[in-house]
Amino acid sequence: MSAHRYLIALGSNMRVPRIGGPRAVLRAAIDHIAAKGIAVDEVARIVTSAPVGPSQRRYANSAALVTSDLRPEAMLREMQAIERAFGRRRRGQRWRARPLDIDLILWSGVDFVSDRLAIPHPAFRIRPFVLGPAAEIAPLWRDPSTGLTLRQLSTRLTAPRPLPRARNTNRVNSARGPLAQSVEQLTFNQ
Repeated sequence: MSAHRYLIALGSNMRVPRIGGPRAVLRAAIDHIAAKGIAVDEVARIVTSAPVGPSQRRYANSAALVTSDLRPEAMLREMQAIERAFGRRRRGQRWRARPLDIDLILWSGVDFVSDRLAIPHPAFRIRPFVLGPAAEIAPLWRDPSTGLTLRQLSTRLTAPRPLPRARNTNRVNSARGPLAQSVEQLTFNQ
């Protein structure tokens, strides 16, 4: 069997009995992954983010580089078993509060698509709470779809953008011509 490397994203916005709040849940989840025989190579710092969707609670998010002999479908099953061990139930409304969410973001085998799984994760490029921690631990890993590194994707998503330039009203008025200006003056003078 050959080793497969994965970039996984972790998130939590619920307290789990006997574990603690969302930050403690993420630390415990990493320990649980390692206890399953999956090598945890690197873990990003935990960041806080606003919820996506109807949930009102803020999330704790992180990312990890892990290595395993498991192929993508088997790795997905393993991650979902860990989610269930932390109280996750996959039913009801999407994006609601959850004790633990683990997503397979990237895979050393480049891409994978099945009925249950798509790698790269389809939405990771637009989620700063995934890209920030991911770029911290794997800045040079390239997105196979865009060819950009995680650092580049994160920078593009989070870099401040210049404000649109203000219009110069003097140029606008002179560009409209004397007739339009005369009509404005007539309307104003009445």
